[in-house]
Amino acid sequence: MKNTYTLLAATLMAVGLLTACGGGDPVVETPVATTQAVELSFAATAGSDPITCASSLTGMGTSDASGGLKDMRFYIANVKLVRADGSEAPLTLPPNDDWNATLGSDGVTLIDLEDNTGTCVGTAATNTTLRGTVPAGNYVGVKMTLGVPFALNHTDQGASTSVTPAAINNAVNPGMAWAWAGGRKFAKIEVTDPGWAAPTFNVHIGSTGCTGVNPAAGQVDTCSKPNRLDLAFGAFDPTTQKIAVDVKALLTGNDVTVNGSGPTGCMSGTTDPECPKVFEALAIDLAGTGQTVGDGSTQTVFKVVAK
Repeated sequence: MKNTYTLLAATLMAVGLLTACGGGDPVVETPVATTQAVELSFAATAGSDPITCASSLTGMGTSDASGGLKDMRFYIANVKLVRADGSEAPLTLPPNDDWNATLGSDGVTLIDLEDNTGTCVGTAATNTTLRGTVPAGNYVGVKMTLGVPFALNHTDQGASTSVTPAAINNAVNPGMAWAWAGGRKFAKIEVTDPGWAAPTFNVHIGSTGCTGVNPAAGQVDTCSKPNRLDLAFGAFDPTTQKIAVDVKALLTGNDVTVNGSGPTGCMSGTTDPECPKVFEALAIDLAGTGQTVGDGSTQTVFKVVAK
């Protein structure tokens, strides 16, 4: 009997020791996420009204013209999310595809808000959302650039690759080539009406003053006027807010029904009479540096709105 109690006590003690030492079911720790997904949504508006290729636009420009959207595509590059302390986290894009391209530290996404229906004559495919990942954390704002980074902007991409990524390849996304500068149109926003004296008002933003061995073939060393716009939104929550592109604000200083001189509308020329007001709305220094004016806060075209 004594031996039985001794064996039982030893057994109970062993069980107790095993339990105390974690000898029961193993504890599974939930991995802590090191990255988080981010989605930035974009939308076309006329003032505060959402618009599509089927919308009838009114009150455009100095003549309060009526018409329709013909094209709205633009490149957004080098997105950074901003923490409350002002530090920044670069957004990592998905692998290169029809909308996204990354080369080294530069990344660019083509946003396409037209679908080739109604008055639009762009492409049937659309891309309204920029997606990527950042280190896990709490973010309060966002920064980005309207435009294609220099390393990706030109056909030869600085001779760094022999294959032009689809997102900036005119064969995949036709109409975005910037022929005389050997680069890409950073923004292609157009409105139209057959009754206007000049039926289409084009806004084509791209680098100018580009020089190199053969700029027309994409062999560019520098551009005197980069014409990229740095955007910053200090208070931005991508889960509840999106970024609107306001056509009315872009066109507010011009009579969109006529063409003063040069190319129809504004194609980033410093002597084009339609360009000063367009570049003022975008806060890009047209006549001078081709850089963002100040911190870009005077631009009126890109706005944070509720989803």
